[in-house]
Order: sequence, then C-alpha cells, then structure tokens
Amino acid sequence: MPITMMFAADQIGEPYGRYASDHRVLAEAQIRTAEKFDFDYVSCISDPGREAADCGARIQYFEDQPPAVDEAHALLADKTVLTRLKAPDPLAGGRMHDRVEAAALLRERVGQERLVEGWIEGPCAEASDLRGINRLMTDFFDDPAFVRDLFGFALHLGLAFARAQIEAGAELIGVGDAAASLVGPQIYDEFVLPFERELVMGLHGMGAKVRLHICGNIRRILPAIGSLGCDLVDIDWMVPLDQARRELGAHSVVAGNLDPVKTLRNGTPELITAALAECHRHAGDRYVVAAGCEVPRDTPEANVLAMARYARSCRP
Repeated sequence: MPITMMFAADQIGEPYGRYASDHRVLAEAQIRTAEKFDFDYVSCISDPGREAADCGARIQYFEDQPPAVDEAHALLADKTVLTRLKAPDPLAGGRMHDRVEAAALLRERVGQERLVEGWIEGPCAEASDLRGINRLMTDFFDDPAFVRDLFGFALHLGLAFARAQIEAGAELIGVGDAAASLVGPQIYDEFVLPFERELVMGLHGMGAKVRLHICGNIRRILPAIGSLGCDLVDIDWMVPLDQARRELGAHSVVAGNLDPVKTLRNGTPELITAALAECHRHAGDRYVVAAGCEVPRDTPEANVLAMARYARSCRP
C-alpha cells in the first residue's frame, strides 16, 4: 500500500494541479497506478489543504506541484477568529466535496477489487494549517486553552469530513497528522493524544478502518500511538521497525519504512527486495509493504514493481 500522489499523476501524464483539483483525474491516476503496479488499494490522498481551504484559509495553487497553505497569512493568525469560525459542510461544493466525489468514483470503479482509502487531516496537522505551525508550537506553552479549543474544532471537522467519505464508499480513512512528530511525549500525551484517540474511536464507530500517518521521527511517542487502537500505522524511514514493533505492540499492523529517496528512488530492485525482507523480519507478519512516506515522482518503475513482487512472494 505505497502512498502515491505526484507519482500517480505522472502515470497518466497529468499536471499535479489537476490531480489535486479534479476528482476524475485523481481517480483515473490512482486506478491506473494500482493496476500497473499491482497495489492492493486506491487512495483519495492529494494534499493537506482541503479542509483548511473550505474553512477560508489562503491556499497557494501551482500547475504541477501540490497546493500549499499560506502560513504567512494563516486564517487564525488572530486567535479570536476561532470563536467565529464555522465548520464547513463537506458536501457544499468545495475542495472537501471533490475528495468525497473521488471516494465515490473509486468505489464505483474498483471497489470490488481494491480497498478504497479516504483521507483527513489529524487534529495537530489541521490546527497547524489553520493557525500556522510556528504559532501553534508556541501556543502549547502560551495559551493551552486555545490549543484545546482549536484541536476540538479540528476533531469535529475531521469526523464530519470522514463520515462523508465513508458514506461515499471509503472503507479505510487515512489520518495525516505530520505536525505531531514535532512535539515530545509530554506535549503529545497532554494535547494531541486525547484528540487523536477520540478521532480513532469516532472513525471506528462509523465502521471504518483507521490508518495513522505521522511522517517524521516518532520514536518518542510510539508507546502512546500504540494505545490508540489504529488498524494500520505508517512508520517513516528514520524510525527502526524493530523499535516500532516493540513499542507499538504485537497486535499493531505496521507499514513502511523504506527510505523513499535513498532506497526506493535511488536504489535498485535488488536493494529494495533486500530492504523489504529486513523490514519484514523486524515487523513480523502483521506488516504492509510501503515506503516511509510518499513515493517520489521520479522513482524508476522497476523499483516500484519490486515492492509488489516482494509483497506477492510473501502472501499467506
């Protein structure tokens, strides 16, 4: 289940700006990529700015790169704006609605053959998109009450967005909470963990599986992540899989953790096969073949095919 975004758009010769803005382009790219490289799933993932855009945040759009939140002009640079901010309707025709339509189209076209994954931002990531990541990091110390209010807003927004995707056909919801890798265990346990736990419980209550994706070095918060009860946890390349297995517990299913550049993009099929065997050895059988994060867009096709061959060679 490797994450492909720009790589997928390139497979059908579409600029990434169209992939991130038109669910029909995204669905076609995901389906063609999954078929070509024998993936077990298709995903609605594209960029972290969909919820923020519909809230009114300023987003920078590019022809062939992912959209980016304009942190210099963050929507909540003035904290008082939160008291007036209303959660947008995921079906109101904005960027969230486009992702919901992607889930429906993927379900219609390949839902009988492949798992359909929706995607939302986690509470820490969404708070960073709305407030600005640097401001948020000081808010943990300067205004804890505001952080909790902001995380609460992000939680309910994420649940509403996930529900719309699940009702459209997504069976698995990916939760991207990358900003959580920047805090230590004390802040994670006090601020992030309670909201992630409520989010995971809410998604399970809707009947969905949950994939947690916190890119970066999450070594110090692994035990807390293990307590969330996620169905799948992505492990980035800088976190040893034997440590992840030990601290997440034997019950967790883990994905990763090939270095996306050094090993996957710049390596050879033989190197990738050997690296995956080592990952598998450390992770055990509750393991999903993937890179630590997104497959880089210029990764050789032979290297991506090597991932699928390894996965198929180990089928139970």
